[in-house]
Amino acid sequence: MLVELAIGDAYGAGFEYADAALVTRHNTLAGYVRHPRHPGIRPGSYTDDTQLTLALAELRVSGAAWTPESVASAFVDAFHRDPREGYARGFQAFLETVHTGAEFLARIRPDSDKSGAAMRASPAGLLPTVADVLHHTDVQAKVTHDTPDGVAAARAAALAVHYCHHGLGPVAEVGTWIADRLGSGVWARPWQGKVGSKGVMSVRAALTALSRGGSLSSILRACVAFTGDVDTVATVALAAASRSAEIAADLPAVLVDGLENGPYGRDHLARVDAQLR
Repeated sequence: MLVELAIGDAYGAGFEYADAALVTRHNTLAGYVRHPRHPGIRPGSYTDDTQLTLALAELRVSGAAWTPESVASAFVDAFHRDPREGYARGFQAFLETVHTGAEFLARIRPDSDKSGAAMRASPAGLLPTVADVLHHTDVQAKVTHDTPDGVAAARAAALAVHYCHHGLGPVAEVGTWIADRLGSGVWARPWQGKVGSKGVMSVRAALTALSRGGSLSSILRACVAFTGDVDTVATVALAAASRSAEIAADLPAVLVDGLENGPYGRDHLARVDAQLR
């Protein structure tokens, strides 16, 4: 799961809020694309979506208590050991100035309804029960996105992984299943058009791409074709799709081999992923 979602993140990063014409020309999965407005991000590099997901995955694997402070500490540690571009400017500046989880919690304003809590929610989806998934998701989401929509989007993203991982039904019905669990029909309504920064938007688009089924490649292309905040859409969708027996695991070798593989890259993601299972 972690490798696949990182590929989605890194591939989508080349198209995030890019012109629709560029997406149409280059969304072929023939390789990673350098973003025209972010030349400093090397093609194949993942962004904050994966780094913060990895932080939560490592926290789960460690067996440490799942608390707001341990979650915040995981975010701080992951950023400072491996600083990178891709974060929202304000949040990156914030991370650069905090050094402990306690300091993070004391200074953060957790009032966002954007996609940050949803993009990193997938590790909780592997837990055995819906109650476990929702508890762990709520704790991590409220650290930064303690708003109704911020939490709901994270819950939906985690539940998509849970649904696919445990084979609870056909992928075509994932949105309806989530809508029943969360008491909101929004998750069953297909997304159309450009994806904005709100978490509900990204997760609805991800669920739409996922529900069409097929293969990881077709889902990835569908995520990017929406345009807008497509790296987050692809991160959320591929996290869930990679856990479904219905979805063919056919990501091109050029994307697998081209994913960054430094100290916290592809091989590290695979090791942590193996421990999550």
